Amino acid sequence: MTHHRPRRPAGPRRTAGRTVGAPSVAAPSVGALAAAALLLSTVGCAATGSAAGAGDAAPGGRGGTLVIGATGKLPNPDTVIGGAGFEGKRLVSFQLYEGLTRYDLSTTDAPPEITGALAETWTVAADARTWTFTLRKGVKFQDGTPFDADAVVFNLDRYLAKGSEFYTDALGAAAKEYAGGIVQYRKTDADHVELVTKDPNGHFPEDLAHVLIASPTAVRRTGSAGFAQHPVGTGPFAFGSQTEGQQIELVANKDYWRGAPKLDKLVIKPLPDVAARTAALRSGGVNWIEYPNPDDIDSLKAEGARIATNSYDHLWYWILDGSKAPWNDPRVRQAANYAIDRKAIAEKLLHGTADPAYQAAPRATFAYDPAGDVYSYDPAKAKQLLAEAGRADGFTTSVTVPTAGSGNLLPVPITEAIQRDLAAVGIKVEIRTTDWSTLIGAEAKGEVALGSDAVAQSTTLFQSEALLPLFIGSRSPFWTGHYSNPKVDQLLGSAAASPDRTARRADYRSALAQVTQDAPWLFVVNDRNPRALSPKVQGLVQPQSWFLDLTTVWVGQ
Repeated sequence: MTHHRPRRPAGPRRTAGRTVGAPSVAAPSVGALAAAALLLSTVGCAATGSAAGAGDAAPGGRGGTLVIGATGKLPNPDTVIGGAGFEGKRLVSFQLYEGLTRYDLSTTDAPPEITGALAETWTVAADARTWTFTLRKGVKFQDGTPFDADAVVFNLDRYLAKGSEFYTDALGAAAKEYAGGIVQYRKTDADHVELVTKDPNGHFPEDLAHVLIASPTAVRRTGSAGFAQHPVGTGPFAFGSQTEGQQIELVANKDYWRGAPKLDKLVIKPLPDVAARTAALRSGGVNWIEYPNPDDIDSLKAEGARIATNSYDHLWYWILDGSKAPWNDPRVRQAANYAIDRKAIAEKLLHGTADPAYQAAPRATFAYDPAGDVYSYDPAKAKQLLAEAGRADGFTTSVTVPTAGSGNLLPVPITEAIQRDLAAVGIKVEIRTTDWSTLIGAEAKGEVALGSDAVAQSTTLFQSEALLPLFIGSRSPFWTGHYSNPKVDQLLGSAAASPDRTARRADYRSALAQVTQDAPWLFVVNDRNPRALSPKVQGLVQPQSWFLDLTTVWVGQ
């Protein structure tokens, strides 16, 4: 995953005026051919190739049921609560709901930009804090009730106003991540709302893509306690049914304002074990799996499945505890980075489903600078730096690693490869495993699960700019290895305050260049977001994003 962390605590309660707190295909074996027969008989005729982010040319098709095997648990379907990382948001929350804005996921050759969703346009005043949104007319919730400015205010009350009948602590905590900076909000007329942020916030339109809008009528009918069992939004798919912990079924919203999805149904099944996901695809239990085991990719291709990949905003890394020796010495942190053979991990262990990460900025982001690729595989330089730091004889350390989780690839095998590389320069690593929820739950309390000196995990940095200070800012309330650099803080503050996208991105690039130099992390790989599809699944456009537009997808007979 990616971390989804609350931003900052809400301050004063609102008044009545809505003021709130501040590779190549292997030759098929006999077993593979047998599996192929089953795959093709259950999920369609053979198709070939590995889609490098491109969609399928299948004009005119529509219908069918898409069944996706996810890597993590199902999210809570009540708007912003989620709890299953960006995978849960990608497959469920963003299908049920929309914000005032959304990501444009229609292209494959650049990171997605923000465009209008429930708002058509917006302006920001000279104070860089007061935003006016012109709402889209004619939009209806999936229960047939109209979307309007009152619905926006109702939802913001639910997230930010502790005096609201429908506010809950869980909603409030989750909403702070993206709406915590809103200090005032009001309806100016039926088609306009005005939102005021505590500080200038240049990425506010992006934040609002995550502030999801529910049907006020539906919330009033069930109350907040029951809404997760009957969620209603304006998104492309409506809630059908849910079997707790096993699957959630969504149906096409025929009245969706952008046009009805091509699919009839969308079913999400949590299958955290990669072998179980692959087996489900081969047996026909699902027709799409998130993150197939890289070792299975060639055989899946031989059996007729297609592998879709594309670069996106992803970093798999270790956070090092910079508050204590030896990780408090930048030379030691840099040495560890030079000791890692990232290319071998990306190409041999992960079979080309990831790219080596030689710097802090992921490749598919505007902050990436090819000239900033610093940490080549150089064990000799690693030993030299260790000697300069007085660690010529090496040292012993520990790392906590999740066994699975959204965006975590093959966390234990990757860590074992790093363990071997570090041992070659004298750094002995004890690997401690835990589950993903335990790891990020401990971090949210400012702790390290199992008390290790480092944490292995994945994250997004720029898919949502609101998250960046939580990872590299000095005042993050979460465990970040105690990293702190005033220059980085200044650049983050300058970027966040600027509505000028070009200037903001230049500041972010400079900030990440400084992080690369400081090396508070082991930069390991950037995932390419692989997913395996039955040949019957058509119409996928795989963007450079954690998220997906599933309205273009259909499943053939």
